[in-house]
Amino acid sequence: MSAPGWSIPPSSSASKSSPLGTVLATIRDRDYLLDRAGVIFKVIGDVHPGTHFLGYVKYYPDARGDRALFGRTYRQNSVVSKAFGILADRPECYVYSPAVGCVITGVPREDIVTHYSCRQALTALHQAPSLLGQTAVSVDLLAIINWIVAAGAADVIGVTGSFLVGACNARSDIDLVCYGPRGYEAAQALFAERALIRPYEGETLTRLYVRRAKYMEGGSFDALMRQEARKLQGLTAGAGAHINCEPLRADGDKTFAGVVAKEVGAISVLARITDHSEGLVTPALYGIKVETVMQSTVDEPAVFARRITHLRSYLGAYTGAFRTGDVVYLSGRLVHIHGPGAHSGFGIELTPWSAAESFLANLAH
Repeated sequence: MSAPGWSIPPSSSASKSSPLGTVLATIRDRDYLLDRAGVIFKVIGDVHPGTHFLGYVKYYPDARGDRALFGRTYRQNSVVSKAFGILADRPECYVYSPAVGCVITGVPREDIVTHYSCRQALTALHQAPSLLGQTAVSVDLLAIINWIVAAGAADVIGVTGSFLVGACNARSDIDLVCYGPRGYEAAQALFAERALIRPYEGETLTRLYVRRAKYMEGGSFDALMRQEARKLQGLTAGAGAHINCEPLRADGDKTFAGVVAKEVGAISVLARITDHSEGLVTPALYGIKVETVMQSTVDEPAVFARRITHLRSYLGAYTGAFRTGDVVYLSGRLVHIHGPGAHSGFGIELTPWSAAESFLANLAH
């Protein structure tokens, strides 16, 4: 298998089935890919083996679905590990990732038909608003896109989720991404525009709690709301739809290029955040110091605890959620990471590709 490398464009030509889809020079984290079987994958990360683009099934043909794409009925998937079952008859989509350190799913490069770029989608929707439809949430999204373009931030903010591939409906959320420091600053300014986005506060906090309750283990309601308040999310001013923006690494960021992870076991700890500067973007990388081992599958976990120096998360739910000094409950994979950067050593990794358990990170107090 080829060593992990930077994304390169697939050789296949673009499908003409959607004005939102094309093949661009670089496939980025959170872009979508349509394959020859009609399955749409959500790309995860920017480091991929030479044979595949890593990601999970986001939309797939299924008569039980509620989305219409390409004249067919599609079903949405929001649980990464379920991709293993959806792709059970396609073992070529199972691939070992040295960077993540486990078997995950991905689309073979030769099977890619269409690349849906988050950036390209924002530009296309601005130029052709009719692609959005006439729902209340689409009207809100158009106003937000217009603000982004007027602010000169169309090159550092993109549209992902159902609006990226035209699978949206009246119940859709709005999912945005932003790239690098300039994108993060632009997104902060956007979410401060109360004429467009309202923060979760007062009675709407209960709605946010219901949305995030599955992440509650190890934390209280107040602690969860405090960590959620640090993230770029809210409710659109018109339809009251949930909107969030996931900060991604800047173009050309090679923090994880050449990194190899080896799984040692699983571990649950209380840890103090020692550095959050790399935790504001996905994949998030936090410096940590373990204070207490709660559970472990490895013998003599205290020996490892003294050598665990970082938390790495591929779960967007924890990007930007913690700050230096926070005490956090962590439950994840114990891994040894080796690479050219300064973050080699033992760490705790949160990956969505786990069918056995859910990995968690929550403020402890």
